[in-house]
Amino acid sequence: MPNRLEREVTMSEELVLRRPRPDEEAEVMRAHHATSAEVPNFLHHYQEGMPFRRYLEELDEQEKSANLPPNHVPATFLFAFKGQRIVGRVAIRHRLNDFLLRVGGHIGYVVVPEFRRQGHATTILRMALQIAHERLGIDRVLVTCDDDNVGSIRTIENNGGVLEDVVSGPDLDGRKRRYWIAATARSGRLA
Repeated sequence: MPNRLEREVTMSEELVLRRPRPDEEAEVMRAHHATSAEVPNFLHHYQEGMPFRRYLEELDEQEKSANLPPNHVPATFLFAFKGQRIVGRVAIRHRLNDFLLRVGGHIGYVVVPEFRRQGHATTILRMALQIAHERLGIDRVLVTCDDDNVGSIRTIENNGGVLEDVVSGPDLDGRKRRYWIAATARSGRLA
């Protein structure tokens, strides 16, 4: 049986973080519908019935700071492809506002249910850290998760996350763990 490092190398060779092409709408919607009952915002900024090309334009605009809703920051929104299948997605926020500094962080990721517990989250986060460092110049990345989400805790800690604190309050559904990760050059396939 391969060790954890061997599995991660194999995973990064198989996963690619990129934007979907216009002809991949069916796969994006499959991933969205498989995940949205649990994570309603799987497709950030998507409105039901929105033409897919318009959605892709919206992602480009968000990345370039165009037409940002109030209290939003620019974000790079990518999908993790394994072959033609989407196994997850990641949002890499270019900076933090007060809310993101408290509970949202620089990076948010979701793995499609059928692909969970296979190491994909660890690989997706590692690749997102690489993008944050190399493309956005972010050297210290904040990543948060629910205090009871053992899988995300492991994912963040496997990527070098150091727990700063756990926050709670009437505005939150539960306690949130706040981790800082030193973003450095990391290996992985990026499109």
